[in-house]
Amino acid sequence: MTTTLILLRNGETSWNREDRFLGRANIPLDDVGMAQAKTAADYIAANWTPDAVYCSPLLRARQTAKLIAEPFMLHDRAHPGLLDIDYGAWQGHTRDEVQARWPQALESWYDRPHKAPIPGGESLQTVRLRAMGTMREVFDRHSDDNVVLVAHAAVIRLILLGLLDSGNEHFWHVSQDICAINLIEHTGKHFKIIKMNATFHLSPSREAG
Repeated sequence: MTTTLILLRNGETSWNREDRFLGRANIPLDDVGMAQAKTAADYIAANWTPDAVYCSPLLRARQTAKLIAEPFMLHDRAHPGLLDIDYGAWQGHTRDEVQARWPQALESWYDRPHKAPIPGGESLQTVRLRAMGTMREVFDRHSDDNVVLVAHAAVIRLILLGLLDSGNEHFWHVSQDICAINLIEHTGKHFKIIKMNATFHLSPSREAG
């Protein structure tokens, strides 16, 4: 039996465009983000029949998940294990503002993310443990199902590193674009990553090449 997992990042928000640290801020999708989420939902509906849709409790993820779940008469299931990383004091600030107030911490975030001291925030290891725990829970509950998970860039990066058995120091080595799809199969013993950071569904031509 094989469980197919479609792991999707939420659509765009105004804070993404403003280059702000979102974290736990409950910011909605903007118009572009809603269009991205609808396009992703249409692509998923054309290629899979989801048996369940899980998402972060944050609004931007729930809005994305709702568009995916509705055609199949499903309810999006909010799971706290998929919450975005807590950026603590950085939340709501632009990158330039963080650079001005916490230059050493921000340098560490980009150079040594696994050791970065985010003021009042979470470590990558804390996020990874809860995200991987959620993954195991979902796979145990949905043997041989198609499952969609809608989460955030940091969470998805850490899930992918966990599946690859790779350390958190490689956090920035994994790209995760807005509304990107990652396709994962689980046979009960082994994981196989079929696609990572796929965004061709957002192109008008929808060509993978």
